[in-house]
Amino acid sequence: MMNIGLLVRELVRDEGLRLSPYRCTAGKLTTGVGRNLDGNPMTAEELGCIGHDGRSKPITKEQAHYLLVNDIYKVSNDLDRSLPWWQELDDTRKRVLANMCFNMGIGTLLTFKNTLHLIHTARYFEASKAMLRSKWASQVGARASRLAKLMADGTSNDNTASVS
Repeated sequence: MMNIGLLVRELVRDEGLRLSPYRCTAGKLTTGVGRNLDGNPMTAEELGCIGHDGRSKPITKEQAHYLLVNDIYKVSNDLDRSLPWWQELDDTRKRVLANMCFNMGIGTLLTFKNTLHLIHTARYFEASKAMLRSKWASQVGARASRLAKLMADGTSNDNTASVS
């Protein structure tokens, strides 16, 4: 089982928390903790809980947390379906893959064929280097460095996810 609480803190650190809708760097309407409303609109259940679609007015911190946890479960299901071996990884490396999938989506993550093969074959240091050579790493900067270090080391502590 993956430490969801720690992943939540890591994603808030990496994505930020914005309660009012905004356009992300890719031009997608976004709210909460990186919830792309254009590509991942609210479900009927989420609409019922939040009371609006988040596209024109703010959500609360509690609502952002609710959406984030739902998104983490969606990412986990995507990983289960596409990379069933990910469940055999230790907690830290599961969180790295979940974080990457959250950030780029399962479709783009699956294009990291060499990196994923290295992770699957427990060649974590090599996988971390491959992560850092990617276009994604140049786009997300410090996030990629943190995740690559976690992939290489397999260790983390709560200080890695401190949120100001």
